[in-house]
Amino acid sequence: MNSKDRLIVALDVPGATQARQIVQAIGDAATTYKVGKQLFTAEGPQVVRDLVASGRKVFLDLKYHDIPNTVAAAVRSAAELGVSMLTVHASGGSKMLKAAVEAASQSPAKPMVLAVTVLTSLSDSDLREVGIAGDVLSQVLRLGALARAAGCGGVVASAQEARELRRALGEGLAIVTPGVRPAGSSAGDQARVVTPKDAIAAGATYLVVGRPILDAPDPAKAAQQIADEIAAACQEAVR
Repeated sequence: MNSKDRLIVALDVPGATQARQIVQAIGDAATTYKVGKQLFTAEGPQVVRDLVASGRKVFLDLKYHDIPNTVAAAVRSAAELGVSMLTVHASGGSKMLKAAVEAASQSPAKPMVLAVTVLTSLSDSDLREVGIAGDVLSQVLRLGALARAAGCGGVVASAQEARELRRALGEGLAIVTPGVRPAGSSAGDQARVVTPKDAIAAGATYLVVGRPILDAPDPAKAAQQIADEIAAACQEAVR
């Protein structure tokens, strides 16, 4: 896989105008863009259609979590937009996950269904606060196994858990890691962050990067530097 294809640029911006400016500024330095709740709520599905029409791949990160029929219907609608990847919450349970996978597989686009394990903003104490016993790693591994059994194409998890996930679940499952920050970047509101090099070394397949690219004076240069770091880490990993 090309290193640029492993990088997902998070379009965490308030509107389509800002999104277009970022995409134009990045140019050929990235191929895949994440559309999340902020941008989708502001602009609706048209922003996804525009990205797909421009030849970009879209990772639709709306984290569906509802009864199986509702999630399946949402996945079918997302597939009609031409997205390449989409997210559901693994904590929705096996019936919901299977419904999402089946809906995706029956669509012409066949987007990859990614199951979100534990949000990167959460710590062990946060899990205890909502009544989940055990630590973050245990919960990630539990939900990762559930996602694999349900037929999901991958999971979303911090790279800090990626190594154990890869060891437990094997090579067939994609691991998408948010909370990636180049060395020297601010962690922001993420509780569990790693560098691109560390994420690849831990077994991550795709890296989601937002603010270090969006806030850079030269977004294209920032994206290219991360892609280069990914490429170097991949080469090192196969030695």
